[in-house]
Amino acid sequence: MLSYYSVMIALCWMALIVLCILVHENSRIPKNDKNLFYLTYGIIAFSALAEWLGVQLSGNEDIPVWLLSLVKCFDYIFTPVAGGAVVAQMKLRNRLHKTLMIVLIFNAVFQVIACFNQWMIIIDEHHRYVHGPLYGVYIAIYLLVIALTAIEFLIFSLSYRKQNRTSLIAVFLLIIIGIGIQELLGGEYRTAYIALTIGVALMFIHYTEFYTMDADDHIQKQRNQLMKDALSGVYSRYAYMNDIERYSKMQALPDNFTVFVIDINGLKTTNDNIGHDAGDELIIGAARCIEKAVGDAGRCYRTGGDEFVVMTNMDEEQAHAVLTRLDEETRQWSKDKTAFSLSVATGCVRAKDYRDYTVEELVKKADKAMYASKAAYYLSLEQPR
Repeated sequence: MLSYYSVMIALCWMALIVLCILVHENSRIPKNDKNLFYLTYGIIAFSALAEWLGVQLSGNEDIPVWLLSLVKCFDYIFTPVAGGAVVAQMKLRNRLHKTLMIVLIFNAVFQVIACFNQWMIIIDEHHRYVHGPLYGVYIAIYLLVIALTAIEFLIFSLSYRKQNRTSLIAVFLLIIIGIGIQELLGGEYRTAYIALTIGVALMFIHYTEFYTMDADDHIQKQRNQLMKDALSGVYSRYAYMNDIERYSKMQALPDNFTVFVIDINGLKTTNDNIGHDAGDELIIGAARCIEKAVGDAGRCYRTGGDEFVVMTNMDEEQAHAVLTRLDEETRQWSKDKTAFSLSVATGCVRAKDYRDYTVEELVKKADKAMYASKAAYYLSLEQPR
């Protein structure tokens, strides 16, 4: 039995060493998290060693009694700490975590005192130990640690997506069953540290999966932020280039594919005479007016300082209606402003009129039409009223 048990403990140690190597080689795990993994695996390894030594030294008359008593003291201190170490991996900072720490500290002090009073174990003349009169206190502490660990596991599982919680709870049940078999059946059923080692290995898999999902979510959040222009709130140039690439892969654009290029008139004058805050307000106002004019029919992009592009699918009548609404929206916006007004130059082209054009060529064509509109606007300012 002892030789088989020794092999199992050796395999547990080897598995913990492999886990340390995996943690070390994973460049995506933050340094603080790595240290926490190392500490957890170290505590489990030391606890397993203490239990193994207690089994090996019991009945060995060649070793002093105090050494066996000291080894069992370490065993009873660090076995509950191993459960606490698993909780530490969750990085929860709540009242239950503090309570668990207090229970573990109390148990450590209690075991040190019990070591000198034979409260936990009584060693006979053959150097074999049996449980002492206060062993039940240790069992109560052990059960309390398990209960607190179970609650912490359930709380921790809430941070996972729903589909990942069942497997996390299954990992905890595996650990509990392994500990329960040893504590209830005893004897040759030394399954606690086998289950604990398998459990922390599965938790590491869970951690890496969760960390990957979290990193993916962070990347998606950053991508979503890139898709929107920070000032105006419409789609950004990044989103514009992505959609240009998507449209470029199409064999042919739909006949109703329509491009608007819109530019704010007099933005530089506003910036120079009133200030850049006023200029920013013009940009934001133009974006809101365009969105109201286009509605859900297309996407509006801010492609430059004061230039916007709208890509949509609509017929000629609908495109004309958009230009009419845009003119109305800018006039309405200007009524609420006393220091400046909003005017935009627009250019509009449809794929139906330029069947051989790519989407980039359509944008350039609409851009030329917009500059013609802008030139007409400035010419009107120069004419005497």
